[in-house]
Amino acid sequence: MTQRIALVTGGTGGIGTAICRELAAVGFQVIAGYNSGGNHEKAKAWAAEQAEAGYAIDVAFGDVSDAESARQCVEGIVAKYGNIHVLINNAGITRDSTFRKMTLEQWDQVMNANLRSVFNMTRLVINGMLEEQWGRVVNISSVNGQKGQFGQSNYAAAKAGMHGFTKSLAQEVAGKGVTVNTVSPGYIMTSMVAAIGEEILAKIASSIPVGRLGNPDEIAYAVSFLASDRAGFVTGSNLAINGGQHMF
Repeated sequence: MTQRIALVTGGTGGIGTAICRELAAVGFQVIAGYNSGGNHEKAKAWAAEQAEAGYAIDVAFGDVSDAESARQCVEGIVAKYGNIHVLINNAGITRDSTFRKMTLEQWDQVMNANLRSVFNMTRLVINGMLEEQWGRVVNISSVNGQKGQFGQSNYAAAKAGMHGFTKSLAQEVAGKGVTVNTVSPGYIMTSMVAAIGEEILAKIASSIPVGRLGNPDEIAYAVSFLASDRAGFVTGSNLAINGGQHMF
């Protein structure tokens, strides 16, 4: 069988890097999508770091919130590698504010980057998956999309919307060998989170039943399973990986 192609949006971030490495380790040709404000040198340096660590991961630029930029990104990948078999919708941003003070710009930025992006990217790859009668879409949501969070009405709404999208699309493509699932991480120890400070991190950890923050690899393992042949009977699901912080 020819090597399957996996695209991870937001692939150069903390969780994205772990997902890219895990998918590469199990045999996918992985492409890490990035925006990074157009900082192409940063992305190239990231790819070089992965190569030094033994992971052959390509990078592709695209603003996933913009339909035309997303199209150019996907078409470039397809021209080079062929149809994309696995799409991990991982890109996202926060623009936190209490709702009373939230601007329309803050709302739109988060909705476009976190939810519209899922539409933009998935519609560009779904037909190829259906043609090949095999595909995997995994949407990276958040525990805050399940339980809500003070100051994140925009983020929580977008992340909750991702799973509504998952459930509906899963029903449309289930009979064609394509699965669509959601993963909802809790607090994960990335370099960005680590910068919060030890005192705040300790307070967060104390609110989590397992007593610690998650590891990016723990998210990556779950994504890898959902992207595998063995997960063919799992679709429309939302896998919560939050250390017991939110149970329902």
